[in-house]
Amino acid sequence: MKAAAIIGGGVIGGGWAARFLLNGWDVRVFDPDPDAERKIGEVMANARRSLPGLSDAPLPEEGRLSFHAEMADAVAGAIWIQESVPERLEIKHKVFAELQAACHPDAIIGSSTSGFKPSELQAGAARPAQIVVTHPFNPVYLLPLIELVTTSANDAAQVARASEQLTELGMYPMHVKKEIDAHIADRFLEAVWREALWLVKDGIATTEEIDEAIRMGFGIRWAQMGLFETYRVAGGEAGMKHFMAQFGPALKWPWTKLTDVPEFTDELVDLIADQSDAQSGAHSIRELERIRDNNLVAMMRALKGQDWGAGALLNKQDTRLRDGSPLTGGVDEIGDLSQPILTVARAVPLDWTDYNGHMNEAKYLEAFAAATDRFMELIGCDAGYIASGGSYFTAETHIRHLAEVHAGARIAIRTRMLVGEGKKLHLFHSMYEGDELLATGESFMLHVDLKTRRPSPPSREIEAAMDQIRSAQADLPYPDGAGMAIRQPG
Repeated sequence: MKAAAIIGGGVIGGGWAARFLLNGWDVRVFDPDPDAERKIGEVMANARRSLPGLSDAPLPEEGRLSFHAEMADAVAGAIWIQESVPERLEIKHKVFAELQAACHPDAIIGSSTSGFKPSELQAGAARPAQIVVTHPFNPVYLLPLIELVTTSANDAAQVARASEQLTELGMYPMHVKKEIDAHIADRFLEAVWREALWLVKDGIATTEEIDEAIRMGFGIRWAQMGLFETYRVAGGEAGMKHFMAQFGPALKWPWTKLTDVPEFTDELVDLIADQSDAQSGAHSIRELERIRDNNLVAMMRALKGQDWGAGALLNKQDTRLRDGSPLTGGVDEIGDLSQPILTVARAVPLDWTDYNGHMNEAKYLEAFAAATDRFMELIGCDAGYIASGGSYFTAETHIRHLAEVHAGARIAIRTRMLVGEGKKLHLFHSMYEGDELLATGESFMLHVDLKTRRPSPPSREIEAAMDQIRSAQADLPYPDGAGMAIRQPG
């Protein structure tokens, strides 16, 4: 079992401990703070809740976590040592001296420093080559970027070994070969931070408005394409050179307080355009647009599930779209109950498709489940009723896939109640695109008491609503495919 030593158990150190531990490493912690064990335990609880959900493959068995009163005991047997002590160079130098007096000479010592250069950390060290910068981003157990910053003292074999270990942790080690204060990513953050401070100070924007500008706009774009690829797409078919010719002169305009900018020369334009071609030239602009759109839809739909940021905005828009549509209200507000009832009307999102280019089978169930939820709401089993202690549990489902469904298709699901009496509710859903029948979904449910978790009769109001639908649909023929088991075509 590989062992890592964590020196400093604050927010960053705790995140490193979780990343190593949940990827199968033994973790040995040194931190003189008497609350270190509690603090790391709380970080670990959050990591156990979230990190495993990033993987669709089984994670290794969790390693062993131990806390040590002496730094020498913590580093015993460790092949990776992660320093996350306060950002004071004299403290770091003292820690490195103690570490190198006790640790194995081949162990990698990574520093979480966000600002110091590795040459500053290596100064005066017994073995400078042992020390590298491995700057993470919070939360360390979720965000993959590690800025691996080295000097000429670090040989290629050590850099490769560090990169390999970080990659095995599911991280993205970006080797920064030319050291600079604050490395790369924090310099971007610092530039945005400085400009934000000016906007607040000058009364241009509030902190909330600035955060909304980021998370409702370019922050989502940057999350999936970064800066230069985003601008490449913005340049259209003419490409990066066109974008820079169009917007490059704006660097000389007083748009920002950060006015020290590089001279906009032909050489700089060619350098950036050539690098952009190497980075993204394998895709046409239309392909990059589709990739961008796929990513944006997937991220914003994920945010919808959390009702946060742009996702919360989309949820509010959904509510507005539903208001006054046939997909709201109770049974008395449905105009014609004699026909199967519209329970879903929506477009198929990009992230519902699979490797075959059509809707994933799990999403058929999701769509039919939404139809069931709407029918339950229609008869009075809404959020308020469920909160009072009654609901329906699905006992059996059968789906027939009759035609392919592709992204962007506008689907409608119409629902027939086959049985609705006592504890039983038997629904038959039909999914259409226009007049084409795409799939059917049949569900049998039982009403339950949520306190006992056992079947129970529904309320009189629900019984009355089901009676109303049953009476209205009594003359409808039994739907084709209902009650059918899996059959093999002849």
